[in-house]
Amino acid sequence: MQAINDFILAAAGQPWVLFLVLACCVIDGFFPPIPSESVVVGLSAVAATADVPNPWLLMLVAALGAFSGDNIAYLIGRRVGTTRWSWMRRPRMQSAFRWAGGELRKRPASLILVARFVPIGRVAVNLTAGATQYHHLRFIALTTLSAVLWAVYSVGIGLFFGQWFEENHLLGAVIAIVCAVALGIVVDVVINRLRRQTPVVERMREPEA
Repeated sequence: MQAINDFILAAAGQPWVLFLVLACCVIDGFFPPIPSESVVVGLSAVAATADVPNPWLLMLVAALGAFSGDNIAYLIGRRVGTTRWSWMRRPRMQSAFRWAGGELRKRPASLILVARFVPIGRVAVNLTAGATQYHHLRFIALTTLSAVLWAVYSVGIGLFFGQWFEENHLLGAVIAIVCAVALGIVVDVVINRLRRQTPVVERMREPEA
């Protein structure tokens, strides 16, 4: 266990670790299997007691990567749509695309901000925003804000939980990641419930013939 802790501490202190963070955050914007949250939260948990990497620099790199990934996804959606590749045509993704398209017409700002915290949700929303020609400058402004909020949230969770485990960086990182994933699941569940309730509410609001 001590050897693992030493390895984590040594890796966190290397300059290339920030390039790893940047790459993960960029790719995660349009390819959800890349675990950007886990990387950012885990490293910030280590930073809470080891002071490496620098939390402020980690936050800046994470925000820059998230912003870049979201806007790359927008451009992909604008150029190729939401059915070009096989993973896009999977039932779950198509359901997410349909929902995102409807919500973008009704409440685009809140949707883009919240979707950044849900891995599959942000990919669906970003691609759909591009495919539906959502105003690009407005999208840039919203993703700037969402990227900053997401980076602050991810680093904050890591710092909060990491400071409890000064002697065990691995355990601190694992617990911080689990808490971040749990919060993401909660957000996902709430969004899914709201999505199911929305058609019912809209039917109740329709005037009787």
